Amino acid sequence: MMILADLARCALVGAMCAVAALGGSIWIVLALAVAASIAATPFAPAQGALLPALVETPAELTAANAVMNTISSVGMFAGPALAGVLVAASGSAAVFGVTAATFLWSALCLAGVPRDERPASDGPPGSVGHELLEGVRAVARVPALRLVVGLTAAQTLVAGLFEVLLVVVAFRLLGSGSSAVGWLNAAVGIGGVAGVVAVAALAGRKRLAGDLGLGVLLWGAPIALVAAWSNLPFALLLFGLVGLGNTIVDVAGMTLLQRSADDQVLGRVFGILESIVLATIAVGALAAPGIVSLLGAKAALVLTGAFLPLLLVPLWPSLRRVDASARVPAEPLSLLRAISIFAPLPPVALERLALAAKEFHVPPSAAVVTQGEAGDLFFVVAEGEAEVIVDGTTHGRLGRGGFFGEIALLHDVPRTASVRALTPLRLYAVERDEFIATVTGHAPSREAAERVVAARLPAAV
Repeated sequence: MMILADLARCALVGAMCAVAALGGSIWIVLALAVAASIAATPFAPAQGALLPALVETPAELTAANAVMNTISSVGMFAGPALAGVLVAASGSAAVFGVTAATFLWSALCLAGVPRDERPASDGPPGSVGHELLEGVRAVARVPALRLVVGLTAAQTLVAGLFEVLLVVVAFRLLGSGSSAVGWLNAAVGIGGVAGVVAVAALAGRKRLAGDLGLGVLLWGAPIALVAAWSNLPFALLLFGLVGLGNTIVDVAGMTLLQRSADDQVLGRVFGILESIVLATIAVGALAAPGIVSLLGAKAALVLTGAFLPLLLVPLWPSLRRVDASARVPAEPLSLLRAISIFAPLPPVALERLALAAKEFHVPPSAAVVTQGEAGDLFFVVAEGEAEVIVDGTTHGRLGRGGFFGEIALLHDVPRTASVRALTPLRLYAVERDEFIATVTGHAPSREAAERVVAARLPAAV
C-alpha cells in the first residue's frame, strides 16, 4: 500500500513538473495536486500498521515512532527551505521534479522491506464502507483505543483552531504581521524537535497513557496563556511548548494504538484515526474565524486553550487504568523473547503473550507434566532445574530459560515426555489457545516452532 501510494504520487507530481515546465494551466496543476493528496492518504495508516512488525522490542517501537516524528518535524523545515532555493535557482518545475524523485526514492526504500507470508483471508475483501465500519467496531470494543482515538480527535480539533489562531496572534495581538507568523511556526517546529528528547526521557517510565495526557495538556494550556501577555518572546516560548506537546501526543498516541489494537485490524484502526484527524482539523479551522468574530481574539484563545485541560479532568482516571493494564511483566517478556519460537514475533504480540503468562511453583521431585497425558500449557523455566524423562530414561535437564510443552500443543498429541522438578521450580505457563493463536498466526514464528519440534521429535513432523 505504501509503495503504491509513493508511485502514484511520483507519477502525479511528475505530471505537475511537466505542466509547469511547458507553461500549462495552473488549474491542471491544482487538479493534479488534489489527486496527489488523495493518493497520499493511505500511506500514514499503512505505515502505522506496518511498523510494529519491523521492530524487535516494545522500547524500539516507541523509539521508532519518535524517530519518524523527528524526521517529519525536520522535514517541515528542510522541505520549504529546499523548495525556496530551487524556485530561486531553477523555477517551480524543478521543485515538482525533485519532489517526484523523493517519492520514487521512498518506494525503492520500501521495496527492501522483507515480506512476510500473506495471512490467510477470512473472506473476500469488503467495500470501503465495510472496512471503515470494521475499524469503528475495533475501536469501540477496546477501551484503550476509544480513549486514545477520542483524545487524539480532541487534540486535532484544537490543532485546526490553532492554525487560524496563530495568524490572529501574529497580526492582532503582537502586531508583527507575517514575520511573526513565520517565527511562531518556527517555534512550534523547534518545540517539536525538542519533544523527541522529552519522549526519550518519558519512555523509560513506561506510562504512555499518562504521557499522552501530558502532551494533550501542553497542547492546550500554552494557547490560553498567550492571551495573558502580548509579547513575542513569551509567545515564542509558549508556541514551542505546543510543539513539544505535539510530539509527545504523536509518539505516545501512535505507540498506544499499535500496542492496543489486534494485528488483524490495526490498518483499519489507523484508517479510522486518519479520517478523524483530517475531519477534526478541517472543522477546527472552519470554526476558528467564527469564534474569533463572536468572542474576540483573547477570549477565543482562552476558550481553545482551556478545552483540552478541562477534558483531561474526567478522563485522567481512565488514562491511569490504561497504563496499569499496559504494564508488561518484565521477566516473562524477557524469557519468552529469548526462545527461538517467539523471537520473530512483533513486540505487540510478544507483550500480549507475556501478559497472558501465569506463574507456577513446583516443589522438588514433583512432576510438572507426565508422558501420555493431554497437554494444555506451554512452560518456560524461570528458576530451578528439572529433568526430561522419555520412557523412563532421562534425556536431559532444563534450567532458567528452558521450555517444554510445545509439541503437544502444536500437533495436538499427548505429552511426549515427562518433566520432573529436581529443585524448587518457578515456571511461567501460557495456555493452549493463546499459544496456538500467537505462534500459528505469524509465519516466521510458526516456522521457528516447527524447527524446534523437528529437532526434539523428528517423528512428529
